[in-house]
Amino acid sequence: MPELPEVETVVRGLRQPLENQKIVAAQVFSAKIRTPIPRDFAAQVTGRIVCEIARRAKYILVHFDRDLTMVIHLGMTGNIRLVADAPARWRPEKHDHLFLLLQDGGAMIFSDPRRFGVLDLVRTSELPQWKSIRDLGPEPLERSFTGAVLRSILAGRKTAIKLALLNQSLLVGVGNIYASEALFHAGISPLRPALNIKAAEAETLCQTIKKVLRASIRAGGSTLKDYRQASGDLGFFQNRFAVYDREGEACPGCSCEISRTGGIKRLVQGGRSTFYCPRKQT
Repeated sequence: MPELPEVETVVRGLRQPLENQKIVAAQVFSAKIRTPIPRDFAAQVTGRIVCEIARRAKYILVHFDRDLTMVIHLGMTGNIRLVADAPARWRPEKHDHLFLLLQDGGAMIFSDPRRFGVLDLVRTSELPQWKSIRDLGPEPLERSFTGAVLRSILAGRKTAIKLALLNQSLLVGVGNIYASEALFHAGISPLRPALNIKAAEAETLCQTIKKVLRASIRAGGSTLKDYRQASGDLGFFQNRFAVYDREGEACPGCSCEISRTGGIKRLVQGGRSTFYCPRKQT
C-alpha cells in the first residue's frame, strides 16, 4: 500500500497539471471500489475548477470551488495517470474507474485493479469531520510534530513502538516500510514498549522519521509492486532501504560476521513484516 512519501509524490505531480483547471467532462466507468463511488459523482464535479491539490495522511484531496473536495485513497493498487490531448469520451482500459477531462485538453484517470481504493466527494467545510479523517493523528512532516509531541503520544502505551507508529490515530502516514527504516536509524528496537521510549530517544526518532520520509519523497517514493508516480515513473527509494526487505543481509555500517549473526532479522508484528538489526537496535 502506498505510504506517505508515495502519496505526497503523487500530490506534487498533480498540482501543476490540475490546479486552476476546469473539469469539462467526467465519466465513472465502475463505481465498485472499497466504498461505492457516489452515483452523481460525474455530475457534481463537471464544471468545477480545481483550486488546490493537498494531502491529509494517505488521502489525496482535490479541492474544487464551491465547497467541494474529491477525496482519493489509492488503497493497495490504485494509481492516477495523466494524459495529454485526451478525447472527450474516454475508452477505458481495464481497471479504469474515473476519467476527468480538463479545460486544456488533458485528463486525469483513476485506476484500481484490486478495488481497495476510495473516491468520494465531501463538502470542503465539513472535511475535518469526515468519517475517515476526523480521528487521524498529527502529520509527521509538520513543524509542530516534535520529539515532545511524539513522547506524549506514546506515553502509557504498552504496545510495541513499531505498532504504535503504524497506528493512524496516533501518527499518520509513516507506514510499515518507513517505520522499520526510521527505527533502525534511531537505534530503537521495534519490540520496545512505546511507553519506554525516553525523551532523548523520542527526539531522535522524531527526526529520523522526518529524515526518512523526506528522503523517500525526493526519490519519488518506493516502488515495490504497483506504485507509480503521476508521471508514470517508478519511485527509487527502495534502492536505499537500510533494513526493509533485506532479511539476512548486512545493515549499513555492518562489521558483523553475517554467517554467524544471520544479518538483518525479520519478524511479524500485527500481521506486517518488520526488519531490524538486533545488534544496533536496542
